Amino acid sequence: MLDLKMRGSSCVLMSVLLMIADGLIVKGPSGPLVAPLGSSVVLPCSVHELLSVKDLEVEWRRTDSETLVHLYQDGESRTESQQQDYQDRAHFFTDQIQHGNFSLRLDDLRAEDEGQYKCKVYIQQESGETVVQIKVNAERLRVSGTSRSISASVGEDVTLNCSVDSHIPPGDFEEVTWTKTDEDIQVLLYQDNEAHSSNERYRDRVELFPSEIPKGNFSLRLKSVRTEDKGVYMCQVFAGGLSANATVVLDQLGFSVVHIMMLILCISASGSGLLLFCLIYCRSPTK
Repeated sequence: MLDLKMRGSSCVLMSVLLMIADGLIVKGPSGPLVAPLGSSVVLPCSVHELLSVKDLEVEWRRTDSETLVHLYQDGESRTESQQQDYQDRAHFFTDQIQHGNFSLRLDDLRAEDEGQYKCKVYIQQESGETVVQIKVNAERLRVSGTSRSISASVGEDVTLNCSVDSHIPPGDFEEVTWTKTDEDIQVLLYQDNEAHSSNERYRDRVELFPSEIPKGNFSLRLKSVRTEDKGVYMCQVFAGGLSANATVVLDQLGFSVVHIMMLILCISASGSGLLLFCLIYCRSPTK
């Protein structure tokens, strides 16, 4: 009898494990997103690793009405399928989808945007989902970044813009975080009038502009850009009980003019050395 109970328990446990294994784990935020009217807000949705984009489909819908907010299908964003209220306001980070990042940026936040949104991901025979809740704050705290992608050269410094478009007293800035959203890495934290980075990759390479902070300018200077720095960065500001964020895309990383010149010199030097060796060899007397 005991043996039968143990076998039954094992079967139940195995079934649960198989259900977990079959499901696709989709990550979302740890809590509600609070944003003011008129701002832009990023609704996080991602998978740990995207092995293939074949048969990939991503749906963002309102949970209260099943309204289609945005759709990614057949390798592209289907803007024509969006509900009219979200056209030109809801956007994917299309260059990040291949990395498993299906986050949605919703611009010009309205009072009626408050509610729950479901991100459902279909990959071949698997599917998974996460739910994101937006709470709209009637008070305005607007944070702006850069609307266009920023290009940079490897080894150079670059500035990622982030500024607060409101009359917030400097003492009301509680916290500012810079995060690399496509990898979920905290790049820099500003708190208690101090800025620091706990991530080894960005330590001693990122800083704010102290003289600009009282003006609401929390732009980030990223030093000695590397190829792995490419991606989406989010600046989130907490002030006076409000919070808002803005995103900046760092793209098109290439080699600087200095790097290219050094490469040309190295190639030239190698060619000259080889030519000199050939001349010496040719002039040497044969035995």
